[in-house]
Amino acid sequence: MAEDSDLEKTEQATPKRISKAREEGDVPRSRELITCVMLLSAGLGLLAMGSTFSSALKQNLISGLQFERAAAFDPTLLLMKISDAIYALLIDFAPLALLLFVVAIAAPALIGGWNVSEKAFIPQFGRMNPIKGISNMFSKNSLVELVKAIAKTLLVGVVSCIVVSNDIGAILQLSLQPLHTGISQVNDLMLKGFLFIVGALVIIAAIDVPYQLKHYADKLKMTKEEIKQESKESEGNPQIKARIRQQQREIARRRMMSEIPKADVVITNPTHYAVAIKYKEDGFGAPRVVAKGADVMALKIREIAGEHNIPTLEIPKLARALFAHTELGDEIPQALYSAVAEVLAYVFQMRIFKKQGGFRPVVPETVPVPDELDPHIVEANQLPKAITP
Repeated sequence: MAEDSDLEKTEQATPKRISKAREEGDVPRSRELITCVMLLSAGLGLLAMGSTFSSALKQNLISGLQFERAAAFDPTLLLMKISDAIYALLIDFAPLALLLFVVAIAAPALIGGWNVSEKAFIPQFGRMNPIKGISNMFSKNSLVELVKAIAKTLLVGVVSCIVVSNDIGAILQLSLQPLHTGISQVNDLMLKGFLFIVGALVIIAAIDVPYQLKHYADKLKMTKEEIKQESKESEGNPQIKARIRQQQREIARRRMMSEIPKADVVITNPTHYAVAIKYKEDGFGAPRVVAKGADVMALKIREIAGEHNIPTLEIPKLARALFAHTELGDEIPQALYSAVAEVLAYVFQMRIFKKQGGFRPVVPETVPVPDELDPHIVEANQLPKAITP
């Protein structure tokens, strides 16, 4: 049962899934909304520029019916006259065509936004599969499209009947009207009926838009297994990530080892911890930790220090405190300034002694280290005291 639930598409699409769908040209679209906006824009354009178009058509008709006698017997002149009339019509109706062009580009962005995908132009031969085509004919989406087509037909028919029945008297009187008055009334009636019909399509679009958005979201739904797989791909293969971390640690270890020969002193526990410290005499900062390690790494630090004649001092409490409260490259804590200063003073005095002789400096065996910085003391204080009889 658990396996079946993992295979059910119950999870909402992730941003990566949606982005991939958009790259493939798959975005939510409502043809009803686009058709409605186009027709409504055309109707409003005709309403705003109707008188201009009527005058242009009238002038074009008059010009087309008037021609010289020679044009009737010369096909070339007749064709030139027809082409001039067509060109004039194109110029007159260019504003409306431009309006519809802009609306045709802007309308798809109402839901889904603009989306240009190269993959959408690649032929998909799988769509030519007749078996798949037949199955799509009986799909849920096809049924919805059929219901929408029937609803549009019924709605447009009902609205048309209502518009015609309300203006039936004016329609019957058209034959009795003078030519100019009749043409004007016909224009008004046609425009009125057109706008009412387009207004009825708004209802279809208002229903179709939420349905298309829900249908798109359902289509992109993912199974729990797909979510897990996408998460793995996004975060990377755990084995590869572990390998990368191992390589990073190896690089950091090699870099740390290369800094040990530059250190001034190595402070040890003596065997469990080793911390190498470097102090720049011409600098303004505190001494820094250039290397540190425990157990095997501590042994390696001591070996490299011995190879390069770096002084090694066994001060367990200070070594534990430095190891616990510093990271590579950090300055030593302020609470350990005095302790480290004593150690460095010994190191610098020892260098002078080796060069010039004189009194041999005393090795500092104990230095002032606060108990709260020693993890061993802190851990011992946290343990419950033994019950004595």
